[in-house]
Amino acid sequence: MTIEIHHADFLEQVDGIADASIDLIIADPPYGLGKDFGNDSDQKSGQEFLRWSQQWLEAAIPKLKESGSLYVFASWQYSPELFAFLKTRLTMINEIIWDRRVPSMGGSTRRYSSVHDNIGLFVRSRQYYFDLDAIRIPYDEETKKARSRSIFVGKKWLEHGYNPKDVWSVARLHRQHSERADHPTQKPLELIERMVLASCPPQGRVLDPFAGSGTTAAACARLGRQCLTFDINPEYVAIARARVAAILQPQHPRIFQESSCPE
Repeated sequence: MTIEIHHADFLEQVDGIADASIDLIIADPPYGLGKDFGNDSDQKSGQEFLRWSQQWLEAAIPKLKESGSLYVFASWQYSPELFAFLKTRLTMINEIIWDRRVPSMGGSTRRYSSVHDNIGLFVRSRQYYFDLDAIRIPYDEETKKARSRSIFVGKKWLEHGYNPKDVWSVARLHRQHSERADHPTQKPLELIERMVLASCPPQGRVLDPFAGSGTTAAACARLGRQCLTFDINPEYVAIARARVAAILQPQHPRIFQESSCPE
């Protein structure tokens, strides 16, 4: 298994990635909302942000295999434009709503409080890989008992669980959470692992153009997938490498920390 964590700008390295070599892209880019990532990467807004988003998406899409999928995180402010653009290049399968389980603590008095992120799931073709059994959610015993009529007995969905819906209620990482790293928009492993299990075959290859704290790399390390990631912040790259090393140290993985040609 190979986990590659590059200190580099994805757009400057993307030509070194072979076309049709990636099973799954998981992208959590800057949202265009002015977050501090230790640089000016999230200072674009409006049309400038949308032009940049289209640029990296155009560069990333050819890297997907015909069976490949793309998950992209976005805010409600820009997801309509981003998803409309992506629908001209790929097939949209779902818009997933991530309910961050933000506690009620006041909020805006002139609008409804925003407590979710948008995630678009897009695919190259209708032959896309999707392993539902890997992400089924088990029924509790009470529910199983309630479905004890003969027409339900032996049904796979009852024994193995149900298909996750398109609203994912997963708590954001509070400052004291054991997963928490020093990154302002770190995503929970639970979210990313569901994407990897569902949309990347065993030993398949995942691309993350915006590695951040390394959650995609960590998920791939835990689940036995290849991973290729990039980030322009050296502090985040160090965090990501440390997270992966903590998972795979006993196995002595190949972690390519620098490379000019990440094929």
